[in-house]
Amino acid sequence: MKPQEIETLSFKIIDNEAQGHGFGPAEWPVVRRLIHTSADFDYLNTIRFHKDAIAAGITAIRSGKPIITDTEMARSGIRKTALVPFGNRVICRISDSDVADAAKKNGTTRALEAVNRSVPEMEGGIYVVGNAPTALLRLIELIQAQKAFPALILGFPVGFVNAAESKALLLEHDIPYITNTGRKGGSNIAAGALNALIILSMDKQL
Repeated sequence: MKPQEIETLSFKIIDNEAQGHGFGPAEWPVVRRLIHTSADFDYLNTIRFHKDAIAAGITAIRSGKPIITDTEMARSGIRKTALVPFGNRVICRISDSDVADAAKKNGTTRALEAVNRSVPEMEGGIYVVGNAPTALLRLIELIQAQKAFPALILGFPVGFVNAAESKALLLEHDIPYITNTGRKGGSNIAAGALNALIILSMDKQL
């Protein structure tokens, strides 16, 4: 089978097994993409959408705003060629030398310092967190202090230390987000959510 045939059949299987899911026509493509990426139907129950998330994401993409990721893996998984018509830059600061120097000096993580270095670029854009709870926690802190103004956070940190807690904190704030509850997540999941938004942005009927 060709790659597109495999993806189409996979989506049909997911649609069949998830009948009666209750998600709207704009939210379901995101959820389905996460299930397709992970083969994990738990996302049917754990994904959470802010009421303005889809609209905020589509507007940011169509406006050519930057997309910033916390890992190179997430950046690599984003369909950058599909963004060319919109003119979005896909940025990851995790490997920048000044980020590493700041993390060493301040005794923090590179993910946190990458958020600090990305503040000027994230205004009106999308911050994609697929690994580091410290990145998500710092984002929330800066937004609450009115020092950072992303249009949307895709918050999917994974792991056992502060992953679930950072996502729970995000849910307490009126910040446009797409996230999930619990420990699961990952850079592939975060990139999958962004890719679903890119595809929705290409739909002229939305």
